[in-house]
Amino acid sequence: MKKIGIILILTISLISCTQTKIAYVDVEELMKEYKGTKEAEAGMKEKSDKLKSELDSLVAGWEAKARTYQSKMQKMSPKNRAQREQILMQEQQAIGQRQQVIQQQVQKEGQESLKALSKEINDFVKNYAKEKGYNFVLGTTGENGTVMYGEEKADITDDVLVQLNKSYKAKE
Repeated sequence: MKKIGIILILTISLISCTQTKIAYVDVEELMKEYKGTKEAEAGMKEKSDKLKSELDSLVAGWEAKARTYQSKMQKMSPKNRAQREQILMQEQQAIGQRQQVIQQQVQKEGQESLKALSKEINDFVKNYAKEKGYNFVLGTTGENGTVMYGEEKADITDDVLVQLNKSYKAKE
């Protein structure tokens, strides 16, 4: 009987020592408030604005040519008019193609930036969890998260965000 009691006490103490430590973070909040994300968004906006300005310039040039053509078309021969219209249509198509290329480029760079930020945050959370002794850190996003319920004290989003932003500051 004495042996069973000792085994029971040892088992209970081992179980309590190896208790699983679980927390969760709001991934949406991390992505929104992380300084790295804000800087990446600002850089993408600046690049997007620059490319939009380039496109606006191309369109303005084409519109000026089209207005000039319209003002002079009555005096042109049918052959010259057809040639000029053909040139204007080709320029318009080239502008449209350039616009598509720019949109694809911006979209691709945005996706790559998001992927890099996600990896950076995931790596940080992995190291954070090891440092703080968490066995699991679950991620949730807004109302459609994977954590159906979690005690408020298990939400480590704010602390992770503070530490993440501190680590970003150190990179600068």
